[in-house]
Amino acid sequence: MDIKDIATPSRTKALLNQYGFNFKKSLGQNFLIDVNIIHNIIDASDIDENTGVIEIGPGMGSLTEQLAKSAKKVIAFEIDQRLIPVLKDTMSPYDNVTVINEDILKANIAQYVSDNLADCDKIMVVANLPYYITTPILLNLMQQRLPIDGYVVMMQKEVGERLNAQVGTKAYGSLSIVAQYYTETSQVLTVPKSVFLPPPNVDSIVVKLMKRDVPQVEVDNEDKFFKMTKSAFSQRRKTINNNYQSLFVEGKNKKEVILKWLETSGIDPRRRGETLSIKEFANLYNELKNFPELEF
Repeated sequence: MDIKDIATPSRTKALLNQYGFNFKKSLGQNFLIDVNIIHNIIDASDIDENTGVIEIGPGMGSLTEQLAKSAKKVIAFEIDQRLIPVLKDTMSPYDNVTVINEDILKANIAQYVSDNLADCDKIMVVANLPYYITTPILLNLMQQRLPIDGYVVMMQKEVGERLNAQVGTKAYGSLSIVAQYYTETSQVLTVPKSVFLPPPNVDSIVVKLMKRDVPQVEVDNEDKFFKMTKSAFSQRRKTINNNYQSLFVEGKNKKEVILKWLETSGIDPRRRGETLSIKEFANLYNELKNFPELEF
């Protein structure tokens, strides 16, 4: 018997009725009901029979089942206990899918990858991310130095634009810098609200982030570097000179030193954070070693 794809309005509604499932707003649950969009996502991921996939928030398995048809193995993290029996049912035809009932932000992902995906040539994260925690999920995965080759992920349009933003644009900020430090970013497609059940309040976008062989710039402490870049955007209308006075210990009393540091780095203190490229931020950070009195 030919089973209908999960990512159709009729099959999704039938599953909702069968399991008496109610959407939890707090979990940002919006299920995909358009198979064409899913195929576009998978095409952009360049998945083949040697690829391992990490999925986050599989829901009822609309994307998961299509991934299972293309990839070697899929591990899917689902936080909602109520969806585990649904996924057990919908994923029963696929022996290459492992569903993990855990919060992705708390899970030992390195261990799961080692246990489940060690025999895969490439590992991709492919997911329709829960919009309310998209940024923490991506930052957590990128900063853990996991053996992930890339990400093709759906998210709120505004967040996707920030990941992909160019210097000097309104969307450019600390998130752009972190994403572009670790990955090469590109936009795959924009997605209308109508392809979800229930429709979200915001437009969506699919973004592709492929891991760089080496980060875009060289710094000795990534956490400190990102803290420094984030501080430049803390009040976007202020100059970096003003914002950095709040970053450093007793910064208000060290205005002259901060000015000297900026000028030595070749940065006009009147500039705003969004005008600085990642390379300029790296120069600033690396110049700090010559100014031991500037601590943060």
